[in-house]
Amino acid sequence: MTPPPSPAPFWETTPLTEMTTAEWESLCDGCGRCCLHKLRDEETDEVHYTSVACRLLDVATCRCTDYPQRHKKVQDCITLTPEMVPELDWLPPDCAYRRLSEGRPLPEWHPLITGTPESVMDSGASAAGRCISERQAGALENYLVGWPGLPTKKPRAQKRPPVRHIRASTP
Repeated sequence: MTPPPSPAPFWETTPLTEMTTAEWESLCDGCGRCCLHKLRDEETDEVHYTSVACRLLDVATCRCTDYPQRHKKVQDCITLTPEMVPELDWLPPDCAYRRLSEGRPLPEWHPLITGTPESVMDSGASAAGRCISERQAGALENYLVGWPGLPTKKPRAQKRPPVRHIRASTP
């Protein structure tokens, strides 16, 4: 007897606007790229990414050091809502909120897919180790980078040791 199929995960069946707070929050992969400062060219409207992180972002783990109080401490901290996601052109292309809003699936390295938060680091999507706190940085223009706005490449396959075929011999 074949077991019944597993139900589809919530992110495939529940519209962003109908997700619970816990579901919505779990979509964040913790890459930290949305917490990096961006500059917008006033003439061209082009977004320029920097490697300078919000002062509350732990640059080693890409976790907010005071998530519950972030709005009180950082006046321009944004709380994403389903309605605003399509308007935010600076969200990383593989951001779960952006992808689901565009009708695309989660990236294969997303913790909801892999079951482990380490997959974000392993995939190269995380800003951890690649950014500096605004408390230590100087002018943002000195920290312009392109990687926060680029799609994350597929994780590299683990190299396996060479395997030698062993043939059983008959006595």
